[in-house]
Amino acid sequence: MISTTSVWRVAFCIVGLCAATLRAAGFPDPAVDNKSLVGDLFKGDQTAVLAGGCFWCVEAVFRQIEGVDKVVSGYSGGDAASAHYDLVSIGKTGHVAAVQVTYNPRKISYGQLLKVSFDVAHDPTQLNRQGPDVGPQYRSVIFYSDPTQKRIAEVYIKQLDQAKVFHSPIVTQVVELKAFYVAEEHHQNYCNRNPKDRYVIDVAMPKVEKTKKQLPELLKK
Repeated sequence: MISTTSVWRVAFCIVGLCAATLRAAGFPDPAVDNKSLVGDLFKGDQTAVLAGGCFWCVEAVFRQIEGVDKVVSGYSGGDAASAHYDLVSIGKTGHVAAVQVTYNPRKISYGQLLKVSFDVAHDPTQLNRQGPDVGPQYRSVIFYSDPTQKRIAEVYIKQLDQAKVFHSPIVTQVVELKAFYVAEEHHQNYCNRNPKDRYVIDVAMPKVEKTKKQLPELLKK
């Protein structure tokens, strides 16, 4: 979500990701999850709203995951009147760039989606930024829609911190979902539609490849 002419910012992101995402070997599954709830409680697809920097990158990562039916880029945390990129990008609307993941709970659990977010989609230890994208609009947030999602998220964050999976504390916020506003059409599926974009090549695609390498068991067949 940066200008393709801002080469120095892209370079900074690459260096920053290499340094910031260093963590202990192995990434644990969530100790508390909703796998046991699959059945009558889940009649159809469920949704998860997650934020972790540029939504182009996060969307591209989740599009690969088995059980994920749809991923939409958008904004959450602010009001409808200011849910527009030109305003959100200023960082003063309260919004955060987020994705709405629609998934089949019989194929993938909510906790596994959080694992994808923490392990490969973004660095949850960076405060109000992801690499070159700086500001509160790029903060790390889990927007929960019910008490179960809230509990899974809070317990997982505590689990990862206690295990010192990352070398710095997780700063991800766990916030009740009030609304999700779909971003402008040109932001949707951006990476697939703009494979030659410098930002996509240097920032988004390494995360896509990282997903394939570290989480092959979760990929679509």
